[in-house]
Amino acid sequence: METRFLGRSGLALSVIGFGTMTFNDKGGYFDAIGTTGIDTAKRQIDLCIDAGVNWFDTADTYAAGRSEEILGEALGTKRRDVIVATKAFNVTSPGPNGRGLSRRHLIEACDASLKRLGTDWIDIYQVHGPDMLVPMEETLRALDDLVRAGKVRYVACSNHAGWQLMKALGLSDRLSYERYIGQQIQYSLLVRDAEHEMLPCGVDQGVGAVIWSPLAQGYLSGKFRDGADSADTRLARSNRLTGADNDRARAVVDVAAAISDAHGVSPAQVALAWLLARPGVTSVIIGARSDDQLRDNLAAADLTLSADEIARLDTASQTPLTYPDSHFRQFASERNPPLFARY
Repeated sequence: METRFLGRSGLALSVIGFGTMTFNDKGGYFDAIGTTGIDTAKRQIDLCIDAGVNWFDTADTYAAGRSEEILGEALGTKRRDVIVATKAFNVTSPGPNGRGLSRRHLIEACDASLKRLGTDWIDIYQVHGPDMLVPMEETLRALDDLVRAGKVRYVACSNHAGWQLMKALGLSDRLSYERYIGQQIQYSLLVRDAEHEMLPCGVDQGVGAVIWSPLAQGYLSGKFRDGADSADTRLARSNRLTGADNDRARAVVDVAAAISDAHGVSPAQVALAWLLARPGVTSVIIGARSDDQLRDNLAAADLTLSADEIARLDTASQTPLTYPDSHFRQFASERNPPLFARY
């Protein structure tokens, strides 16, 4: 499987990473996402490694920490051969200091994640979201200290607006703190908002993008076409299917399905291959509730779409330009070449 450096760092990630939000054998809220126990986790991790996947993503609040525990146990002695990424921000203990990006919470959360993962270091430590109640300097200094202490190798952010990412990079450069090398963001044929600010900022500043929900919670797999039974899907179980299923979404899936038929692959593979051809994208994170689903998604790494096929998907999925991009395109396009084509 192809690998790409994450941003301007020397850390090479496989173009597909495995997300372990489905790792959960304790019940609760995360049952709607997945119920993968240790035996299945071991098997799926082996499938990923055999296919060339070299990195695994989790977070301290997935299944109330159980995802990290299962991942650590399932990796076992393979831990040193792979990259482990986790996140901090959300609630992990009661009280006002049990969440967010304060120095206290980040250091406490990192130590807890290390223990659950059964490892001495975290390869990529990501802040799961911005915290506008805590000075960004405090957050960045705490992350820098974790790197200097050897607990963390690289730092990254997730779900940050373009201006927040740029502010963090400017502070890191000015104060000589560890710089974010990656941003984990939502992006898919159905959700293209990242093209307005986040991806252009990342390309300009050397911050690689790793993509979550690349199949729009499974919608782009095509499983909802023609009235197919969708009762046991994540979208249906979270009561989000109605909002996702609209004329534009169905048109996108129809184009993806036509292209997939021509290649003899699944629509999901087409949707993933489209993402891997986008500027600024280093890797996409896939999850799986079954081995067959996992094998199918992994095969997307071997699919290359033609320029015409990419253009067809772009056209079907395009959204209206937002200001100020709309202004640049109308009045100053020759001085502001677009990162993403519009058809």
